[in-house]
Amino acid sequence: MDVRKYAAEAIGTFWLTFMGCGSAVLAATFPQVGIGFLGVAFTFGLSVVTMAYAIGHISGCHLNPAITVGLTAGGRFPAGQVVPYIIAQVIGAVAASALLYVIASGAAGFDVAKGFAANGYSEHSPGHYSLVVGFITEVTMTAMFLFVIMGSTHGKAPAGFAPLAIGLALVMIHLVSIPVTNTSVNPARSTGPALFVGGWALQQLWLFWVAPLIGGIIGGVVYRWLSDEPQGVVAGN
Repeated sequence: MDVRKYAAEAIGTFWLTFMGCGSAVLAATFPQVGIGFLGVAFTFGLSVVTMAYAIGHISGCHLNPAITVGLTAGGRFPAGQVVPYIIAQVIGAVAASALLYVIASGAAGFDVAKGFAANGYSEHSPGHYSLVVGFITEVTMTAMFLFVIMGSTHGKAPAGFAPLAIGLALVMIHLVSIPVTNTSVNPARSTGPALFVGGWALQQLWLFWVAPLIGGIIGGVVYRWLSDEPQGVVAGN
């Protein structure tokens, strides 16, 4: 057991969750200089790029249970390490959410019930999109994310550019799906904020585990079928 891999996944997922969700909670609508959807999308993407370069050589930089499961389905990751990776990712996301809660609660008028970057559907979707639409969106986005990850990390892909391709893919995913579900494509990222919001966020959390995991498996299987040799170094959301 290489504890360093799990520690790297926890730290990387902490960074992704804290920076991505933090940009949404603290900066998206800050008076007069809010970064908006575009800023939040780029923050999520850049968090992956930076961590891919920082820990990709240690753990593969999955940072996401759906990526770990999808890579296993795609023949790129051993099944025996899936559970410890997921546990480490969730721990990192929860720790990030706890720190973000401490910081955000320091502002007058802070109300965690307003969302805290939690994912949701129906009345808790930013655009009030239905459960079915949210499910389809999360499956599709995660499947394509896996497709990009596996393609850009393939042994025949241009060397050194995988983190950029993966990070930019995540930016595009957020730009399209923030209005639909507040964008998950990552069960760990969804779990952290949901634990602090409670209530509706926990009740709807199942979708943000089930849909990304299904999408990850689809993306991994499709790319494995398409590719002539499933090899390469892995990085992910």
